[in-house]
Amino acid sequence: MPPMDRKWSVSLLLSGFPISHTISIMGDYDDDTAFLGQRGPFFIITFFLLNFICISTGPSGLYFVFVGATPPHHCLIPEVNLTDAWRAAIIPSETVDGQAQQSMCSRYRLDVVKNFSDRGFTPGVEVNVTDIEQEKCLDGWNYSKDIYQSTIVTDWDLVCDNQWKTPLASSCLFIGFLIGSLVSGQLSDWFGRKKLIFICLAGQLLSVLVHSFSPSWIVFCILYLFVGAFHISLYITTFVLGTEVLSKWLRDIFTTLGVFLHYCIGYMLLPGFAFAMRDWRPLLLIISGINLVYIPFWWFIPESPRWLLSQGRVEEAEAIVRDAARRNGVAAPEVIFKEQKVEASPTDTKSYGILDVLRNGKVRTTTFLCLLLWLSTNMGYYGLSLNTSNLSGNPYLNCFLSAAAEVPGYIVSTVLIKLCPRRPLLTIFLIIGGGFLLLIQLIPENLHALALTLEMVGKFGFTMSFTVVYAYTAEIYPTVLRNVGMGMCSSAARIGSITAPYIIYLGSINKYLPYILIGSMTLGSSVVNLFLPETFRRELPETVEQMQRCRGLCQQKKIDKCPEADDEQKSEVVNQSKL
Repeated sequence: MPPMDRKWSVSLLLSGFPISHTISIMGDYDDDTAFLGQRGPFFIITFFLLNFICISTGPSGLYFVFVGATPPHHCLIPEVNLTDAWRAAIIPSETVDGQAQQSMCSRYRLDVVKNFSDRGFTPGVEVNVTDIEQEKCLDGWNYSKDIYQSTIVTDWDLVCDNQWKTPLASSCLFIGFLIGSLVSGQLSDWFGRKKLIFICLAGQLLSVLVHSFSPSWIVFCILYLFVGAFHISLYITTFVLGTEVLSKWLRDIFTTLGVFLHYCIGYMLLPGFAFAMRDWRPLLLIISGINLVYIPFWWFIPESPRWLLSQGRVEEAEAIVRDAARRNGVAAPEVIFKEQKVEASPTDTKSYGILDVLRNGKVRTTTFLCLLLWLSTNMGYYGLSLNTSNLSGNPYLNCFLSAAAEVPGYIVSTVLIKLCPRRPLLTIFLIIGGGFLLLIQLIPENLHALALTLEMVGKFGFTMSFTVVYAYTAEIYPTVLRNVGMGMCSSAARIGSITAPYIIYLGSINKYLPYILIGSMTLGSSVVNLFLPETFRRELPETVEQMQRCRGLCQQKKIDKCPEADDEQKSEVVNQSKL
């Protein structure tokens, strides 16, 4: 693929535009704008502003950790004439995970207990309490306020027979992710990157604001779809704009560390907001209000000149580049973009779709293996992220530690992905993520700190796997199928994240069950990974035939026959790595 076509395919791939429609409408953008330099004020200011926008995606993406938390609870006992002894004895005791605790979903029959109380009987003396018939919590529940003043669980009694509604509400966010992923690319091609970013910021502000006033569980779930769609659209479009506007030096930092570290900053701020509020509705008001900070950014963030050129709006693109030159203190040439004859790229001779992926046996097998990797990685990552409120100890501190564990994960994986082969690297990360989770069930009950440490190490492993699997998949597929293949894998990732709340829900049956399922599936995917071809320092395949030929050579361990990719090409693959 020629340098220019390769650059355009990266930006169009990230925006959801089919690779098969990529055409050469201009000369090489980076060459035409090389006079701007690499580290001028224009690039640096844009870099920090876009990173700052990414901070808002942390709280808005994971506030359900606190909004959907289930505090300790038991049946509400109405104000009837009961002695203190019978009021204390009316809640049965049950054993959960080897520990005795009050029943959360039943009580002894109130009319029977009241009769014994009125007759002056003493529980455990004249009456064997365990012989009394039990009934459901007919008068509602009494919730502990030691940690949370209110959550959607306490407001709408999403416990016992209605407990299934909590993971379903959480899954609505990820269904919104799927919807936003499907439409954001096309919308950004229609309206432009900058406009869509601020439309999404406004949508995120309004959807979270309205979400805080949800009158019922059904309305909450419907609004959560919109929150998810705006959230992921903002994240993707910001990533794309940074990829297209920034200089190559800053672009590499932005797409490998900048976006993800600033997301982590927002994620780490979330438990602080939740600790200060303790009530889910004011918490959402604060998260919604964060988006107001970004209003002045409209006058400082430029539209993508690459997108303007793709729309034939050359004068507007030149105006932005000339303003960048002025702010960088350099002189712009008289003519910046030299128009060339429009020529279809070699890969434009045929349009490829999902059927082409399924039709070819080797490509189909590779895709199936990649789907399993993406599904298990996303299920593990979001499962552990959502599970922090269920861990022993302070849920606010646990959430902060879970977010902080991602920071070294992103840094380490970004460094290693440039130095190490993909297949063993991903296998090691998956074993770390899944293996440490399986060890948690072996930890004694009194060693809470050790169990928490193992879970944080597991989160560290999933974060690194999360980074590598994106870049690895983009390198496996040929140019003609890369957009389709990445789209299918992204859909599998959404399925994994939609499933994650239900995996955590199984913890109500046995607290170790989520760890066993996630750990086992992750270790299984580490084995699956061994059947994929190695792509480290190899030329990106352009056609299906090249993909099959390189796969065959790799299977025969003729690694030296796979040519190395140039630095620019390798960098662009990493730039695609987290979408």
